[in-house]
Amino acid sequence: MPGGPTAGRRIPARRLVTLPDVTGGGWSRRGAFVTIEGPEGAGKTTQAERLRRASQDAGIEAVLVREPGGTVVGERVRQILLDPASVHAPRTDALLFNAARAQLVRDVIRPALARDALVISTRFADSTLAYQGYGAGLPLDELRVLEGFATESLRPDLTILLDLPAEVGLGRKANETNRFESAFGLDFHRRVRDGFLALAAAEPERFEVVDASGAPDAIAAAVVTAAARLDRLGRLADEPTGDAMRIRR
Repeated sequence: MPGGPTAGRRIPARRLVTLPDVTGGGWSRRGAFVTIEGPEGAGKTTQAERLRRASQDAGIEAVLVREPGGTVVGERVRQILLDPASVHAPRTDALLFNAARAQLVRDVIRPALARDALVISTRFADSTLAYQGYGAGLPLDELRVLEGFATESLRPDLTILLDLPAEVGLGRKANETNRFESAFGLDFHRRVRDGFLALAAAEPERFEVVDASGAPDAIAAAVVTAAARLDRLGRLADEPTGDAMRIRR
């Protein structure tokens, strides 16, 4: 309106918000946070469970969570997101994933870290960047702001990326169809895989990339070896590992 308080100055189209560091939010983070990422059919659930068992065998309290899910709210959101009959936009997906993520961080992940536990999550914020960002084309900077708000800037100490070609992973899950497997084509899933690899290349200090095309025992050995690089999980190095299949950076 002419003559109003904004007259004579330019209003920016977008204001970026500086989000607080989660470590300063009045709680003590003492545990370790490991995420297992990868495209469809990479074996994330299997390998996360095997890492949990190896950690417990080494005397480390391990809490296993999944995304979306892990809370009452998260499981309801999961039903909406993965329902093959559900149709909604990529921005809706991003908002729903982060809503479930916010509840999981608040109710499960933060309390576990505060009591010095290892938290293992099958998927976390990198999946939103890979699927809704690289796969569906949403702006990565906007997704990162949303991620920071939902998680209070919580970041994994280590992300293990189980990598394999998209067509191989989808072939493994031919009889286990959810919305992201049935409603999105091969090109989408190839972009998702490329996105995960791009994220890993951008943060080599956080990511370990594991070839997920081999035998489950060898992949499990590689995952345990990767996790043992964290000081808090050094005891895992004493666990039997077999033949590792890590992709050397």
